[in-house]
Amino acid sequence: GLIGVASKTKEQKRQLQLLNQGKTLAESLLELVSASKAAGGHSTASNEQKALAGAARNVQDALRDLSGTVQSSPVASGDGSSMVKTIAGLAQRVDDPLMVEPDQSFVEYQERLTATTRKMMVGSQDILGKATSDSSTIHPLLHKLVSLFTTLVEMSRAAVACTEQEDVASRIKQSTKLVGESCSDVIINATSVASNPSDAYFKRELSASSRDVSEKIAFFLAALQAGSRGTQACLSGMSMLAGIISDLETTSLFAAAGTLTPDGPQDSFSEHRDIVMSNARSLVDDTKKVVSGAAGSQEQLAVAAQNICRTAEALSSAGKNGAAAMGADDKEGQVLLLQSTKDVMTAMSSLLDATKNASGKSVQDPQMEQLKQAAKIMVTSISSLLKTVKMSEDEAQRGGRALESAVEALDQEVQLLQSPEPPTREATAVDLIHATKAITVSTARAVSVGTSLKQGELSSLANTSRKAIGELLATCKAAAYGADTEQQSELVVQAGLDVAKTFRVLLENIYMLSQKQTYDNRQKLPEQSKAVANAVSEVIQAAEVLKGTDWVNPEDPNVIAENELLAAASAIENAAKKLAILKPRSSPKDADERLPFDEQILEAAKAITAATGALVKSATQAQRELVSQGRGQTTKPGAVDDFSQWSQGLITAANMVSAATSTLCEAANALVTGGGSEERLVASAKSVAKSTAQLLVTCMIKADPNGSSVRRLQEAGNAVKNAAENLVKAAQQAAEVAAEEEVIPLSKRKVGAIAQEIEAQEAILKKERELALAKRQLDRLRKSKYATALG
Repeated sequence: GLIGVASKTKEQKRQLQLLNQGKTLAESLLELVSASKAAGGHSTASNEQKALAGAARNVQDALRDLSGTVQSSPVASGDGSSMVKTIAGLAQRVDDPLMVEPDQSFVEYQERLTATTRKMMVGSQDILGKATSDSSTIHPLLHKLVSLFTTLVEMSRAAVACTEQEDVASRIKQSTKLVGESCSDVIINATSVASNPSDAYFKRELSASSRDVSEKIAFFLAALQAGSRGTQACLSGMSMLAGIISDLETTSLFAAAGTLTPDGPQDSFSEHRDIVMSNARSLVDDTKKVVSGAAGSQEQLAVAAQNICRTAEALSSAGKNGAAAMGADDKEGQVLLLQSTKDVMTAMSSLLDATKNASGKSVQDPQMEQLKQAAKIMVTSISSLLKTVKMSEDEAQRGGRALESAVEALDQEVQLLQSPEPPTREATAVDLIHATKAITVSTARAVSVGTSLKQGELSSLANTSRKAIGELLATCKAAAYGADTEQQSELVVQAGLDVAKTFRVLLENIYMLSQKQTYDNRQKLPEQSKAVANAVSEVIQAAEVLKGTDWVNPEDPNVIAENELLAAASAIENAAKKLAILKPRSSPKDADERLPFDEQILEAAKAITAATGALVKSATQAQRELVSQGRGQTTKPGAVDDFSQWSQGLITAANMVSAATSTLCEAANALVTGGGSEERLVASAKSVAKSTAQLLVTCMIKADPNGSSVRRLQEAGNAVKNAAENLVKAAQQAAEVAAEEEVIPLSKRKVGAIAQEIEAQEAILKKERELALAKRQLDRLRKSKYATALG
């Protein structure tokens, strides 16, 4: 028994103490037996009797010492011992089958299990924290840990019952037992700390067991993910589509500025048209497979999601190449094609989100109905893209097709406004008021275009209108999400819906006029434009309710615009000087292959900084020309006019170019000195390209199309775009080469292989956590950028 107790004790010092005290007890007993034999029958022998009494006292002392040591041992703690037994019994229950409701899915239990394991990790850390601060309060936390493990076991049994994959079920069972063992170690070490608060050894053991809980939970989560490959593929696809949508938006900005040109003189739209149409038709079949995959297995859903993402990537590339092949002279057609392609990607992202939520659900579940609606929107957007491609070379029908596409995009924006998904950004009342300006301009333009009905003007109206209404509704949702009361939120959303409804009626009427002019429809234009104006007034009133009295306008937008532009130019010049003195890091003789790439990176980065510097200087000259021509009059404090808003937009765009260029220089410096990565450099170059496109669009809103400043702006913008593309290509090629050359050593031992697999799963979870943190950081940065631009 004593040896058994010692074997259950982890501390070597305590083991030796138990064994030594047991040895002392045995020796005392042997001494007692010898003394009893010597004193037996000799009651008058005083020496023998004294020896016998002393031996008896030694036995009592040895028993007392051993009993105290055993009772202070963690395995002998009544409360801790019972909790350990409870966990052991629960772990054995994982193998018992469990009946679940037919409408329950593996994904539901996966989400609940993930939440439970997070609580368990937090709980183990809390226990560790209390051990170093107030060990007397550990026991309630231990009982909470046991309760969470009980929940984990029951939901693991349900998840096993919901999955049809035997290997996944086996991994879940095994990992659940491992989590239980780790929790038992935490309880044993925590009770030891509670009994011996000053013992540093037990505190170290508790820290190690707490880390072990996190590691075993990571293994458990990896097993869960293996059982939901389909939903994970949907999440990965949504992330990829977000990047594609952003890329299409950037390309649209270049197209709107008239700087999207073909790759070569022989490049024609007809070469890309068939590719776009073929990929669009393939998406219809892929959409059907994704919808059916939601009701099938995770493996089927994963394959369907991966296939539709590959087709989407090919369609996006073909759409951008086709738009470029149309030439800068047909920028309205370019924007229309890119916007139609973007609508397909947006609908696809919503489809994958709905598929993820509906995976494993019954046909009667409300999530299945939402999936059907998302599939319908997806098919509609594909049909719209096909019509756009077919009519891209038919200028007589392009305007009407553009209006149809704008109406369909408006319907999608309305659904996004009404969806329960939280907004991707924050917005204030000031943002909301600024967003109404574009609606007012588009409405006035719509009345004018409804009179002339020229195809080019119809296409331009459709493109600007869909952008204006999309921005307004997105701002409405963000502002409503941050409202102080539910009443304010509903007021903003309803005002946005009213604007969308009235504007849709106006666009539909203009489309009908473009197909067949009638006196009645033409007479409706003033009334419909007035309805839009009234709806916009409601939005402004709702914004007034949100903002209260917090409203600040620049007193002199002309001076502020020029100062900010000059400051941006100065910042870019300083960054260029810093970059010019950089040299590629010296490398060993056996690593000369890296040196040419470093030099290539530096040259490309220098080209970008030079081009952005020239661009900002051109923008400064354009702003000065407007002021000298009397087209930019200073507004009075408290007033808002078109030029002041343009000046503010110019300031923001210039600052974005300056900040992006500085970030690019830092990324190039970090890369060539060995402290950076190609991914950061690629992201910085793309940021420069996007901010440059925004600055181009802002400058050309009020500039003279035939002026010399416009030509310089276009040349500078093209230089930035080409330099950024060269830098991205170089960095991506280097990253691909590095990835191909990387060799992962594999252990030939079974235990080593298992350890490698656990480490790989741990690395995946850490990277996913880092990715989530990076996304939240990006959202906060964007929100801060918007707040700074408005302040």
